[in-house]
Amino acid sequence: MFEEENIVGKLSSKIGDLLTNFENLKIENEKLRQEVVTLKAQNVAKDAQINKLEEEIVKKDIEADDILGKIEEVLRK
Repeated sequence: MFEEENIVGKLSSKIGDLLTNFENLKIENEKLRQEVVTLKAQNVAKDAQINKLEEEIVKKDIEADDILGKIEEVLRK
């Protein structure tokens, strides 16, 4: 009988440990979910910034080509 109580006590302790670990993992999982959401938002913002910069580069390239064309035109005269 004492041995059965000992086994039940051990099982109860192990179940308690499992529940504690489960709760800790749930908390950690939620933190990681929030981090993923934050990183996705940052990624979207960076993508938008990159697209804007790429558009600016294209505009600057066009401006540079126009200026170069004008310079070449002046030099031909």
